[in-house]
Amino acid sequence: MLAPSGVPGEPSILALAAGGTAAVEAAIKDYQRGFSIWAQVPAITIAAVQGHAIGAGFQLALACDLRVVADDVAFAMAETSLGMVPDLAGTASLVRSIGYPRALEICATGRFVGAQEAVAIGLATVAVPGEQLDATARELASAILDAPQGALRELKPLLRNAIDASAANQLRAERQAQARLLTAMVTGSGK
Repeated sequence: MLAPSGVPGEPSILALAAGGTAAVEAAIKDYQRGFSIWAQVPAITIAAVQGHAIGAGFQLALACDLRVVADDVAFAMAETSLGMVPDLAGTASLVRSIGYPRALEICATGRFVGAQEAVAIGLATVAVPGEQLDATARELASAILDAPQGALRELKPLLRNAIDASAANQLRAERQAQARLLTAMVTGSGK
């Protein structure tokens, strides 16, 4: 993306930058939309990550609700070492997952975070040997799919809301979600 010729089929970021900030911002906004959409997907999303996930790859994993990693995973936000910042909607997810001080240190230094550390700091749900990655991700997905879907449709937005909501607003959101679920159970209008 940063090569003078860019990526085939994509605008050259360097050519856009030569024209000023507005064109660069517009291009980044389009990319951000692709990464941000995962938060709006009603389904719970799972990233199965193996090997290096650097910059955009790391941010794509952060776009998912859950991350299952192989024991060889190496996450890094290397943008700062290139004179840039992460810009694909990963900063908020990273801070929410591991807190501001750790997020700042990881982004500022560009250092790699391995599988065990990723699990220990809350960046990943579980780390497994590479040959077990797909099976583990499928098992997690199956366990989620076995849960009542109405409850899951309410759960994801409820928990996402809890990140920034005031205590009173979160309590209201919990009441409203529970009331919808209980009403659906009793009236048979649930799916």
